[in-house]
Amino acid sequence: MNDPKAVKITRTIEETRKTLSTLNRYTIGLVPTMGALHEGHASLIKQAALDCDTVVVSIFVNPLQFGPDEDFNGYPQGLEEDLRVAAGAGADLIFAPLKQEIYPASSSTTVSVKNLDRVLCGQSRPGHFNGVATVVVKLINIVKPKYAYFGEKDWQQLIVIRRVVEDLSIDVDIIAMPTIRDRDGLALSSRNRYLSDKQRSAALALPAALRRARDMITGGERDKNSIISVASDVIVSQSDLKLDYLSLLRADNLGEIDIIDGKILIAAAVYVGKARLIDNLVIQV
Repeated sequence: MNDPKAVKITRTIEETRKTLSTLNRYTIGLVPTMGALHEGHASLIKQAALDCDTVVVSIFVNPLQFGPDEDFNGYPQGLEEDLRVAAGAGADLIFAPLKQEIYPASSSTTVSVKNLDRVLCGQSRPGHFNGVATVVVKLINIVKPKYAYFGEKDWQQLIVIRRVVEDLSIDVDIIAMPTIRDRDGLALSSRNRYLSDKQRSAALALPAALRRARDMITGGERDKNSIISVASDVIVSQSDLKLDYLSLLRADNLGEIDIIDGKILIAAAVYVGKARLIDNLVIQV
């Protein structure tokens, strides 16, 4: 645990690189975030602190990964609280740039990810993963970490980033960390704070639907459409929820499955109020 007053905050690429240049003999870990930090983020930072000599947490609400009708302008922010959470988990440096620092007016390059962005969240959020890939590549190039940490709750994001790193021969190891859940089973998310008590209660149908699909598979069911139908009914039975998708795919590459075997991803997304929540389970059949 670090003292929040001792954690350095940088706002520019130059200042960040200058600060880290004095630590280039040490192993650096990067935890990319959009702020609104919670215990899920803290788990990434804690692991980075165990693995690395220096932990950098980036806090940047990336406009490229938001659609025109999404919550970019209202996304929860609070640097002082984020600093407390990050320092308590072991962060050494907070990189919190402004938009023009990451995307100057002259910027004209983005990272395009094909195929992996056409399923799951990519269907309802076109361009989202290109925005994710672009900012992550930039952050890695700025910080030059040995390890970068991502949560498995955003499984599609994790697969996309791994593909980008491999395809572009980027010298960084991507470390995946398990989803952190509240006691009631809801996966931690910065957007959970949007929910009323009634909406949060309804949102518990999301992890419940994933568990129902998992139980059907472990119980021997192999009809994909039947599994999706039964699990989806768990969600649509809640009037406060609108189902975006519930899908079964290959966990390692998000490919379609004809036969349920191997490593399977059960993933779903729902709208509740102004929040869009995602969750997943991965099982080995």
